[in-house]
Amino acid sequence: MAARPDTPELVDRFGRVARDLRVSLIDKCNLRCTYCMPAEGLPWLKRAELLDTAEMVRLIRIAVEQLGVTTVRFTGGEPLLRKDLVDIVAATSALPSAPKTSLTTNGINLGDWAAQLVDAGLDRVNVSLDTLDRQVFRELTRRDRFDDVLAGLRAAKDTGLEPVKVNAVLMRGTNEHEACDLLRYCIEHGYQLRFIEQMPLDAQHEWDRAQMITAEEILQLLGTEFTLTPHTAERGSAPAERWLVDGGPATVGVIASVTKPFCAACDRTRLTADGQLRSCLFSTTETDLRGPLRDGAEDAELMRLWQATMWAKAAGHGMDSGEFAQPDRPMSAIGG
Repeated sequence: MAARPDTPELVDRFGRVARDLRVSLIDKCNLRCTYCMPAEGLPWLKRAELLDTAEMVRLIRIAVEQLGVTTVRFTGGEPLLRKDLVDIVAATSALPSAPKTSLTTNGINLGDWAAQLVDAGLDRVNVSLDTLDRQVFRELTRRDRFDDVLAGLRAAKDTGLEPVKVNAVLMRGTNEHEACDLLRYCIEHGYQLRFIEQMPLDAQHEWDRAQMITAEEILQLLGTEFTLTPHTAERGSAPAERWLVDGGPATVGVIASVTKPFCAACDRTRLTADGQLRSCLFSTTETDLRGPLRDGAEDAELMRLWQATMWAKAAGHGMDSGEFAQPDRPMSAIGG
């Protein structure tokens, strides 16, 4: 392996620089989505295993102030289940370099938290919503919380957490017929819709590529009712390929993580709720930051571990190779 250049930034061997930090705050979730976890849930991390408020804020500070991170997204599990969420957001937003902050949530508790999060300095939210059918929502999530999600979306927009982005996963035989309905709903309410290909990150390891609705299929479904033209804006490191809907200004995004991976432009680094560092969503290895942190490591040592982890990042997730292995941890434990 080539020698790492003398820079504090989170560079890798392929010329990428990680400036986007994804922070999983908790592995617990108050839904039991069929494509994510079993009905009975999962063995959750013990409280002592989770980074506490000060530990989480310290690592975020190191990333932002010393390693060049410019955006921080809080994820889970369901991050709104973390009782010190507002404190962590406020501390992050107050950093001198003022990173952009966002939150990915299932939206259930967002109606209760939106105003507090705005006051804490949160910039925007992504809310997961796969269906507009109450019965399908109940079957997919194993919970009857559809109205709470819609209320959370309204609260996000009313409090200025914009743009409000909606993440949707289409599943064959379940909700693919709702593609146009979801787009129409989001346009009417001023939300930005992003369709995401279903990825092999379920706890059950039952993901089947043949059952996945591909990006190409999503565009074909939308094309039955809308005219889509490629967006002219530079995509950069954004995961979504954007399309103008009926000439604009409304847009829709498609994240083709499986069929058209964007690994070559990836600028993400990931921290789990228990202090493990991951260079990729699909990493099969992690670097422990919690242990050294609790053993009294100085910032310089934590920086070195972070830099080395990102320098060793693979060129891509390798999903199209015969050697691809699904991570042991599910999405709820890794963070979206």
